Amino acid sequence: MFKYNHLIKVYYRDVDQMGIVYYTRYLEYFEEARTELLNSLGLTISLIEDRGIQLPVIASHCDYKRGAKLEDKLVIEASIAEIPKVKLNINYNIFDKVSNKQLVTGYTKHAFTDKFGNPKRIPKFIFDKINIHFQKK
Repeated sequence: MFKYNHLIKVYYRDVDQMGIVYYTRYLEYFEEARTELLNSLGLTISLIEDRGIQLPVIASHCDYKRGAKLEDKLVIEASIAEIPKVKLNINYNIFDKVSNKQLVTGYTKHAFTDKFGNPKRIPKFIFDKINIHFQKK
């Protein structure tokens, strides 16, 4: 398993009329954490796309346990539990940084496609970057 922790702060733009993070913002937090997780592997989105590969989201899910509030500091733990073959599955856990209480869990699933949307197996350059972290046990 490969994990990456991404820190964020909740801003006014993130909260709804009740003062808690609007539910769709968590998917945006997932995207931010996913981008940084891939970057930590040496896989920037621009590099992936320059090589003719896209990673469209084909499924996403959130379970809301507690609401985050304005100015809370959050830890988004993004993880890859298994080496992908045709789909990249990323799991997310969001915690309040101060209390360490779990707020949200979820996942996104991504296909590997070419720029025309045709499905592909995992490209070797992506496999190699992910696989190396699974060999470090």
